[in-house]
Amino acid sequence: MSETIRIIQRKLESSQSTVAAAESLTGGRVQSLLTGISGSSNFFVGGLTAYHIDSKVNLLGVDRELAQGVNGVSRETAVQMAVGVVQLFGTNFGISTTGYAEPAPGSKHPFAWIAIAKGHEIMAVEKYEVPWRSRDYSQNQVANAALELFANCFNVADN
Repeated sequence: MSETIRIIQRKLESSQSTVAAAESLTGGRVQSLLTGISGSSNFFVGGLTAYHIDSKVNLLGVDRELAQGVNGVSRETAVQMAVGVVQLFGTNFGISTTGYAEPAPGSKHPFAWIAIAKGHEIMAVEKYEVPWRSRDYSQNQVANAALELFANCFNVADN
């Protein structure tokens, strides 16, 4: 994972860009990974763990009716969270995660929606399923997947 963070660091610093994170099921793990390397204050502005629907709505601008209808977990919720965290922190990029750290009702696996925003534009949205082992395992896997997706956005932009 440290190589993924280094790629993110190089790309953001070379373009003088910044990123913020809006997390739900990952509970701050994306933020922890981003701040785990020296120099992260050059590109990481801040983050928010919006675990409850009210936090998603009141702090990130997620549509309440949408969030309540899907228990705060959907593609559109992730998109709104990513755009909302860009606006909240005034960054160039936003990373969001929302989902279930345990098998959701009607599902055999935990899953998450991950979204990457550049300003108001969505660069990537992905549904990510995790083999069930533990909450901690699910949360770590989704956090890593979110950062891999973010790093891959730069690779696509470079081609």
